[in-house]
Amino acid sequence: MISLPLFKSIAVLPLIVAAVLSAISVPAVISIAKYFGLIDDPSKRPHPAHTETRILPRAGGLAIFLGLVITTAIFIPFAKGITGILLGGGLLVFVGLLDDKRDVHPYLRLGVNILAATLAVAGGAGIGFITNPLTGGIINFDTIRWSFTFLGNHSILPVADLLAIIWITWAINMVGWSGGVDGQMPGFVAIAAFTIGLLSFNQISLENFPAWTGSTLAFITCGAYLGFLYWNRFPQKILPGYSAKALAGFLLATLAILNTAKLGTALLVLGVPAVDAVYVLVTRLLSKNDPTKPGRSHLHHRLLDAGWGKQKIALFYWIISGILSVVALTVNAKQKFFAGLAVVVGILAIILWLKLSTIFLRKSGPDNG
Repeated sequence: MISLPLFKSIAVLPLIVAAVLSAISVPAVISIAKYFGLIDDPSKRPHPAHTETRILPRAGGLAIFLGLVITTAIFIPFAKGITGILLGGGLLVFVGLLDDKRDVHPYLRLGVNILAATLAVAGGAGIGFITNPLTGGIINFDTIRWSFTFLGNHSILPVADLLAIIWITWAINMVGWSGGVDGQMPGFVAIAAFTIGLLSFNQISLENFPAWTGSTLAFITCGAYLGFLYWNRFPQKILPGYSAKALAGFLLATLAILNTAKLGTALLVLGVPAVDAVYVLVTRLLSKNDPTKPGRSHLHHRLLDAGWGKQKIALFYWIISGILSVVALTVNAKQKFFAGLAVVVGILAIILWLKLSTIFLRKSGPDNG
């Protein structure tokens, strides 16, 4: 059992410091966004997926990243793995700011996502194993190792590293697609990060990551997004922008790896955005549409079309994430697997009901009887 003083040093203090630093950074970031033209003006930059009609500053990821970096420097000792994560996150924020100024091509963003994931993996964030949810056994991916010498001795775990790059890249996009209304994304990201942090107290030292590093970073991530939520809640004063969304998925995916491969936990807590992202991706591919082409087919768009308010939608995402967090904290791997299946069925049922309601329950117009 972890002691209270240790819990405070690992969780409470880093979370509070990150939240305060992120929150107090936002006014300065708003000024920077206005000065450099990092503004969302629907009349000048129409976008089918956007739900905001007001002119608002973007660049929210910069405030979050500042809170993250400063708090990490205070509470986490320097390590190769942390450097890889911060470099990857910094790259995403930089490209996100460029996107806030002028939309970056989706395939260029995808390439940057892969590069950021590679930087994290180069620091040691490879998926060495996962737990078989049905048997409780361990499936190892680190049995194959390629060693070489170039300015020192190095090694590559091809299977573990490739899986990690795919996982991180997918999570960046999965989380980013569920940031459509005020407070929606930072709320469920904070819940997911807090849950991963709680589940990682038994973490042992990993290569390039001292013990407690992943747990502390999880609470720092939670705090940074909570601090931003103060300004992003309804009615939002600043938009997250691509930088905040991409950074969120990147951090959650990496944290799930660092904290003894808790990919199942991350997927369960992020059940709503995960199922929504898969559904949208599959439907776009089946319709022979470009999967990167934006549209209004995400769950939060369907809820808006059904008459839900933005506050209600954000609260829905938070409540579901909170419930799934409690489940993740109290059940074993096998039970998580079946809980995940229940989430998939439930979210798909909601999406199908919303889709059918727009077809069959739409009010009759004046010319159609």
